[in-house]
Amino acid sequence: MTTPGGTETVVAVDIGGTKLAVGIVGRDGRIHERRLVPTPRDVDADALFDTLAAAIDDLGDAARHASAVGVGCGGPMTRGGETVSPLNIPAWRDFPLRARLTEHCRLPVRVDNDAKALARGEGWIGAAAGVRDFIAMVVSTGVGGGIVVDGRLLEGTAGNAGHIGHVIVEPDGAICGCGAHGCVEAEASGTAITRITGRPPAEASPEVRARTGRLVGRAIASVANLLDLQLAVVSGSVALGYGDAFFEAAQAEIDARSRLDFSRGTRVVPGALRDDGPLVGAAAVARFG
Repeated sequence: MTTPGGTETVVAVDIGGTKLAVGIVGRDGRIHERRLVPTPRDVDADALFDTLAAAIDDLGDAARHASAVGVGCGGPMTRGGETVSPLNIPAWRDFPLRARLTEHCRLPVRVDNDAKALARGEGWIGAAAGVRDFIAMVVSTGVGGGIVVDGRLLEGTAGNAGHIGHVIVEPDGAICGCGAHGCVEAEASGTAITRITGRPPAEASPEVRARTGRLVGRAIASVANLLDLQLAVVSGSVALGYGDAFFEAAQAEIDARSRLDFSRGTRVVPGALRDDGPLVGAAAVARFG
C-alpha cells in the first residue's frame, strides 16, 4: 500500500507482556495508524493469537494492502521467530508465530526480539542514527537488549544475542524467570519492582527509582567493557517513566564501572522514539531484518 504521499507501508506488530500494539508505518518511519489491546492473561496459545489477529484485522484495508509484516516479540525465540517463548507470556511456549502470522496476513512476515527491533528503530531514525556501535535496551515489564557493532546488529546462534536482561547484577539476588539468580530482569524490571515493593512500578519511591537505574547502569558498564561501546539507548515504560532519577543513577554507575580507556565516557540516553519505538522498531524489522 502507498499513502497519499506515495509512501509504501508495512504492518508493525509489538508483542509485550502488558499490551499488544499493531500499526501501519511508512517508509519514513511515521506511524499512520495504531491499535493497542491488553495482552490477555490466563488464556491458551490460540486465544492469545486470536486477540493479536483481531487487532491487525481492525487496521482494515491498510493492513491488507501493506507490503510486509514486521514483529518485535519478547524472547527467547528460535532464529527468525519461527517459534517464540516469551518469558512474560506463559501461554506461548514454542509457539509458531511467524507461520501463524504468514497464514493470517497473507504477507511476508519477519520476526525478531523486541529489544533488537528497538535497536533497529533507534539506529534508523532515533537516538543512535548514524552510530555504528551501541546497545539499545528496553526496561519495561521485562528487560531486553539489542547490540549493534560495526553497523551490524548482532544475531547469535539462535538469534538471541544482546539479551542483557540476563546479565547478573546482584549475584545473590532474586531468582529470575530464566532460573538464575540476580539477573537485571529479576531486579530492575517492572515485574521485579512490583514484587519488591508490592506496588505498581509507577508508584515506586525515589530510592527504588535510583536503584533501578543503578542496576541497569551496572549491566551497561559490563557490556561497554566487553564490546567497546560508547552509547546505550534505553527505552521502556520503567526507564522513560522514571526519567532523570533513573538516567542520572545509571550514568553514575557506568562512570564508576567503565574504567578502561575505550569504555570510559560511555553515555546512556533515553530512546528518542519514546512510545513510538516498539512499532517503529517492528517496522524496521520488516524493512531491514
